[in-house]
Amino acid sequence: MPNIRSIDPAAQDLLKKAVTDGIETIWERYEAQQPQCGFGSLGICCRHCIQGPCRIDPFGQGPTQGICGATADVIVARNLLRQVAAGSASHVDHAYDAVEALELAAQEKIDYGIADERKLRAVAASLGLDAAQEDIKALALEVVRVAYADMGNHSHQPMKWVTSHAPKQRVDIWESLGILPRNPDREIREALHQSTMGMDADPVNLLLATAKQGLVDGYAGLKLATDIQDILFGTPDPVVTEANLGVLKEDYVNLIVHGHVPLLSEKIVQWAGKLSAEAEAAGAKGIQVAGICCTGNEVLMRQGVPLATNFLAQELALVTGAVDAMVVDVQCIMPSLGRIAACYHTELITTMPIVKIPGATHIPFTLENADAAAQEIVRKAIAAYSKRDPQKLHIPDYRAKIMAGFSVEAIVGALAKLDREEPLKPLVANIANGNILGVVATVGCNNVKVTQDSFHVELVKELLQNNVLVVATGCSAHALAKAGMMNSEGTNQFAGESLKAVLTAIGEAAGLGAPLPPVLHMGSCVDNSRIGDLVTALAAYLGVDTSALPVAASAPEPQHEKALSIGTWAVAMGITTHLGVVPPVLGSKAVTELLTAGLTDVVGGKFYVETDPHQAALGLIADIRAKRQALGLVQ
Repeated sequence: MPNIRSIDPAAQDLLKKAVTDGIETIWERYEAQQPQCGFGSLGICCRHCIQGPCRIDPFGQGPTQGICGATADVIVARNLLRQVAAGSASHVDHAYDAVEALELAAQEKIDYGIADERKLRAVAASLGLDAAQEDIKALALEVVRVAYADMGNHSHQPMKWVTSHAPKQRVDIWESLGILPRNPDREIREALHQSTMGMDADPVNLLLATAKQGLVDGYAGLKLATDIQDILFGTPDPVVTEANLGVLKEDYVNLIVHGHVPLLSEKIVQWAGKLSAEAEAAGAKGIQVAGICCTGNEVLMRQGVPLATNFLAQELALVTGAVDAMVVDVQCIMPSLGRIAACYHTELITTMPIVKIPGATHIPFTLENADAAAQEIVRKAIAAYSKRDPQKLHIPDYRAKIMAGFSVEAIVGALAKLDREEPLKPLVANIANGNILGVVATVGCNNVKVTQDSFHVELVKELLQNNVLVVATGCSAHALAKAGMMNSEGTNQFAGESLKAVLTAIGEAAGLGAPLPPVLHMGSCVDNSRIGDLVTALAAYLGVDTSALPVAASAPEPQHEKALSIGTWAVAMGITTHLGVVPPVLGSKAVTELLTAGLTDVVGGKFYVETDPHQAALGLIADIRAKRQALGLVQ
């Protein structure tokens, strides 16, 4: 257990209040689990069949095989495949919901529109459709048909969303390895089959199947979801707001949206505005919507909704005693929220048929009843406002200014102010001359095994001082926003001199009157596809494979299966991908070596595990310098 639970002062403040209020949080539950199972931590326990569970003795003095004969290498590889498949399934399910929404919106069967015609036409053109046709609803339905065809592909041809958007060199490599996905549901089903008892016992083949799951996630999950959501709700442009629990307001109805899919949260934001008069009639000054996790990132980018906090502090939001309602959809939602909400006046509201929590109010959300459900949820928050206990109310006065909404289109738009004809040229030129050493994407979660936010912040401080441009998504973006790294003032405080000069020049050219932030907020977890799109565009501009670029990725505090699937996709893209928490694979030397070294020879990327943030930064910088040297760039 870390000596300090969080570096976030708001979290530190509320942890003391939680003790006073008698609230058990994730940190206490983690302590109660100590010592955690060593076999599970190494990945060498197996419960895939009812003959088990089996475990392998890592010291070689006990069992070396499971009852069926599976070795440590097989057990670790099978377990990893299942974890990555589960992460991919989460994002594919998310993407499917978005596709279904676009179909019904284009058919005018639901009260959602097509907000970004330009993005619709760009996606249609990338898929080889006639993007110039006048009827945008008909064009949207053609895009939907391509997505559905991928979802129901019964041929041996690869998914269109992969071959239309991935770099050609990568597609050729993946095809040669036999890992091009055909149909996401089919691939996930096959992965579960492949990893059952009596099936694949070749760890190399199992890891190739794991790489395939990464591609399923990258294109049938991340890329598909982001493209469709941009069409429905608009492609983000820079917005300015605030981050941390200090955004809650004592004299407002506070409604938190938490989860991952913007289909519900967009409606909540809309109806919070429309029902503000009802909140005023109840004695409040209005309604303050704030976001947790990736739902927060989604409505931040498009609606300017402030961020409340990230994964690890979601319980502490309730401990403020100021949250009148917390509405959740899917993923990263702690079951403990129901018990904690019961200690305050807060209405915890679940909305999805696959996410129900004892003690919560369930208001079913469907695309067809979206407005009615959103109104009911907002009105429950208003009704709860009068039930607050002033003795339990405490909002920590901590918040940081944040500039967010850096989609690829927004980044290219800012660069176009410097070179309209070749907008990527200024970025490439500054990488080539060493003003920008390289680019690192920080992504993913918090993990209770690590002091909250500390790895994100310390890693990025080191990178910025060495003139590495950082882009961020997910809970990493929350952490860096709270730390003041997503505003112009952060550029002066954290960036190295040459990086600062570049960000200042772009910011001035873009009309900001100030530098761009040193860390660019690119969105939610599914918006990691934006980072993939940027990497793809840079590789195409330079005429090189993505594995040759001086770019890297890091999940400083990963905890969810989705973090593993995203990381696997990044490695398959040829990118060195850092993990700040050791995944459960060390029980197999062969699998560990394949993941951290052997994959480089096959796909060009690799996992890099380092639990010290400063050493991790130095390792990523060394990797970037090696790629610069191979490209003949200034060192």
